[in-house]
Formats: sequence, C-alpha cells, structure tokens
Amino acid sequence: MTPQLEAAIAAAKEAGRLILSHFYSALQVETKADQTPVTAADRAAEALLVDTLKRQFPTYGFLGEEFGAQAAEATTRWLIDPIDGTQNFIRGIPYFATLIGLEEAGEITAGVIYAPVQDELFYAARGQGAYRNGERLRVSDVAELAQATLLHGGLNLLQHSGRWEGFLRLVAATRRQRGFGDYFAHTLVCRGQAEVMVESDVKPWDLAPIKILVEEAGGRFSDFQGRPSIYSGNAVVSNGRLHDAVLALLAA
Repeated sequence: MTPQLEAAIAAAKEAGRLILSHFYSALQVETKADQTPVTAADRAAEALLVDTLKRQFPTYGFLGEEFGAQAAEATTRWLIDPIDGTQNFIRGIPYFATLIGLEEAGEITAGVIYAPVQDELFYAARGQGAYRNGERLRVSDVAELAQATLLHGGLNLLQHSGRWEGFLRLVAATRRQRGFGDYFAHTLVCRGQAEVMVESDVKPWDLAPIKILVEEAGGRFSDFQGRPSIYSGNAVVSNGRLHDAVLALLAA
C-alpha cells in the first residue's frame, strides 16, 4: 500500500468519526448556490481532511466540494467529497460516505471511500487492486444486458441529461433496475452485485475514487460519450463486458 493511500484511509476514518458525532443530531442545513444542501458536518469534515493530508503532503493541491480548489498550480492533488450523500445524512438515512481521490498529472491513481455507519472501507491504487475491508473486489462476469442489473441515480436528473430516451432503452434491455444512487450504487458494481450504474449531474469529487475502484476491480469507467473523464458531469460504471453496449443504447 502506498503512503498516499495509507494517509487517505486514516484521514477518511478520522473524518468518519467526526461526521458520526453529528449524525441524528439537530442539524442546521443551508442551501448552496447550486441548490444542494450543506451542513456544518460537511464543512468540518472537509477542513479536517485538508488539514490532515496537507501536513503529510504539503506540496499537493486540493479540490473539494465545500471549499473548492487550493494550490491550483500543483500537478498532484486530492479530490475530496466530505459527505457523499448529504441528503441521506440530513434525513437520517445511514448511506453516506467520505470520498477521497488522488489525481497525479491528470490521472486518478488512488481512491478511498469510507462509510462510517457501516464501518465499510473501499480503497484502490493503480496496479494494486481494489478492496473492501481488506477483501479483493471483482466485477461480475455477466456478459449479456438481458441478464444485467442496472442501477441509476436521480431519475429527474437523467430526464434533464439529454439521454432520457437512451436510458429508457437501457431499462428495457436489462433484467433488473434499482435506484440506489451516490457512492453506494457504484460500489455494488465493484463488488459484482450489479453490472451497470449510470448517473448524471455529478462532480469530479463524486467520481474520483469510483473511477480507480471500478478499474482496479476489472470494470470500466467513462462518461456518456465513452471518455474516461471524471469532469463531464455524468458517468457510466460497468463490469466492462457490457460497457460498449450501454454506451450504444444511451447514444442511439
């Protein structure tokens, strides 16, 4: 395990403890300019993560959901989502997680997801595999869309993505469909429990650790146009075997 990955895991767990201290409490919820909610826990967790990682890697930059970019000139930076699933967190739904990705010269080389309620840790580094609580992750072997489980994020967001008709074709082509959303759905693909996850209106900090996790688990990550970018605002995560078929249906 690389020093960067070890540091990110330790920082994510520390942030998780802080976040849990706010869970089920009387939260003050604000609405940001993009109409998404934020709490004091989001901001405190991101501040903790930045401070912890900056002490160990002072030359690295940061891109976080709450405080934006820091040291933007750095070629290596951390991408941070302190609470992925803030709306779950606010409503007492226990599926939320801290997300950390490491980007070096434009490539995601390591990622960590820590879900504190379940004490569930996902991590990966380039060429070293993907793991959940120490156990190797592998995507499924399903090779036909007709046998696949399709996961999706918010349907209203997909309706406004310009790919709604393609998404409906994908629904018709797959065996089962479920709307879990956020980090959790992506990890089901990495575990081999589902084959495809499609999501729109997402930010790079939502996707950075997802990309390296699914790739190291043997799957594939892209945007709706097939580019392996976390900066397009949308994502397709799959077991790899079905990826091209998914993209074709979305684009048709």
